[in-house]
Amino acid sequence: MPILSEKERLMRKIQACSFALVEANLYLDSHPTCREGLAYFAHHKAEKEKLVSEYNEKYGPLTITQSNSSKKWEWVTSPFPWERSVD
Repeated sequence: MPILSEKERLMRKIQACSFALVEANLYLDSHPTCREGLAYFAHHKAEKEKLVSEYNEKYGPLTITQSNSSKKWEWVTSPFPWERSVD
């Protein structure tokens, strides 16, 4: 198995949190008052937000809504997330 770069490890953590949030969402749809489920969702939501912020600072925005520059539209001046090579 190839050694992952820091960028790829970070992206995989974001993907894992995203998966956990989808699963928690499905669970909470049928168990809306489950405290453990709500805590699980909140934990993974906060973790994903932290990881996405870290990714944005290091490698640029993952989505257009995360582009915060007021001087230039950075979304089109760098490769799109799916075009970015793994360092």
